[in-house]
Amino acid sequence: MLEDLKEKVCKANLEMVNKNVVIYTWGNVSEIDRKSGLVVIKPSGVDYSTMKPEDLVVVELATGKTVEGKYKPSSDTPTHLELYRSFKEIGGICHTHSTNAVAFAQAGKSIIALGTTHADDFLGNILCTRDLTEEEVNNNYELNTGKVIRETINNANYRIMDCPGILVKNHGPFTWGVDANKAVYNSVVMEKVAEMALKTILLNPENNMPDYILNKHFQRKHGKNAYYGQNK
Repeated sequence: MLEDLKEKVCKANLEMVNKNVVIYTWGNVSEIDRKSGLVVIKPSGVDYSTMKPEDLVVVELATGKTVEGKYKPSSDTPTHLELYRSFKEIGGICHTHSTNAVAFAQAGKSIIALGTTHADDFLGNILCTRDLTEEEVNNNYELNTGKVIRETINNANYRIMDCPGILVKNHGPFTWGVDANKAVYNSVVMEKVAEMALKTILLNPENNMPDYILNKHFQRKHGKNAYYGQNK
């Protein structure tokens, strides 16, 4: 079942290791097949060094029920499913505990857009959610993590693909994209711009970037008249 997708999602998980945004068993990547309503996701607690495509788990979007796989799915599966159900544009999701992005999450601070590297892929600040309540943590914690991400995005009133990532307070980053590969790419970029932002703030806490520069760099790469890269 979904053998090609398992191979793709396995490679996307391993790419996190190659790009130094996860260690040990930290983090997970998934991708959804919208036609079948099935999601392929990393198994819980399985080391990347031994993980193979056949180890990945297939779950139903609607119910979260495992339909194929010898392992339990990632403990973050309910978070992934909540985001897939809430935002139809999302095709892949990545979660890491990368150092600099987690530092912002633990501080409860958004990653402020301070330069064009950030603006190339994130149209504005990368937001941090509120704290989950004690009740939200003790009852359906992972599902409520997805819900607080949705709440933060809806309150900010931005288009989901304009800023394809978020920080969960005290936890860490989640990113998304049209597929698993793009979700991992956005995680790698988020970690790097978090590092740049942290160093910038240390050097000049008052620094900012004008909106016209932010918009120019994002639109030249992602807008309808984008001209970055080669013509297809």
